Amino acid sequence: MPRTSSPLVVGFAQMAPVWLNRKATLEKVVAAIHAAADQGGQVLGFGECLVPGYPFWIELTDGARFNDARQKELHAEYLRQAVTIEDDHLRPVQEACADRRIAAVLGILEKPRDRGESVYACCVVIGPHGDVLSAHRKLMPTYEERLTWAIGDGHGLRTHLIGDFTLGALNCWENWMPLARAALYGQGEDLHVAIWPGSLRNTEDLTRFIAKESRSYVLSVSGLMRLADFPEATPHRAAIISGHRGGDFLADGGSCLAGPDGSWVIPPVVGEECVRVATIDHAVVRRERQNFDPSGHYSRPDVLKLSVNRKRQTSVDVTD
Repeated sequence: MPRTSSPLVVGFAQMAPVWLNRKATLEKVVAAIHAAADQGGQVLGFGECLVPGYPFWIELTDGARFNDARQKELHAEYLRQAVTIEDDHLRPVQEACADRRIAAVLGILEKPRDRGESVYACCVVIGPHGDVLSAHRKLMPTYEERLTWAIGDGHGLRTHLIGDFTLGALNCWENWMPLARAALYGQGEDLHVAIWPGSLRNTEDLTRFIAKESRSYVLSVSGLMRLADFPEATPHRAAIISGHRGGDFLADGGSCLAGPDGSWVIPPVVGEECVRVATIDHAVVRRERQNFDPSGHYSRPDVLKLSVNRKRQTSVDVTD
């Protein structure tokens, strides 16, 4: 008899943050978790750095200007609204996941206690029992992001068993990094979650490419941001809005789900806040890996092998 597998209902919450407001944005995240669970969802993804929002101001307000008072003020407010996992800032999300037995992949601005005032774009995986399974700090912030986000480490390059699937996740342009992808493939990944700040141009091609390369399901989750989503109390709001030249959207979404053959399960959704779910079947992974399994029968570990350092970055090693 062929092996049977249990289906898994996965989905995305494409939404705008309440920008630079951690508490209010977390309330939206919790509401989305309940909305997905009401649809039978078992895994739900959110966009990159959704809590408390992507640092849009850098590009729009001359963010590279050195020792600039406006940049300092915006950066300081950004840090004030960051998430410190050790301080239980994610407790409402963890409780919602445990209550509804759903896993979440959430993009946050992480401010750990032991890294001074540095912050990281971090992809947090919360299990269906409410525990934080991993917190992956973005390996290399992209372009202007380096003016506010610190460089991460490999500690969060981990996979997690969710039902019959093995889930892994990467932040934004890390998904272009072949070795970062290979680090997850080699740990059995067959459900890949790619989180993005929000743009169709980021998701429409790469999502299907990763699915074909890995013979896995790939869930790309994007944020959304319109000019109207900047709260009235936003520091230097007028300068941020006047610096934008691209219409109403700063981030237009593009969330989607591709199957292991590269076909769309949920085509990219653009320009709307929504919670969408779909059912995936692990048998499809097994079928597609019959002729190509990148970390299995089509690998050559005697010739090519990857080394991954998963030690958490720290500036002090204390021995008592």
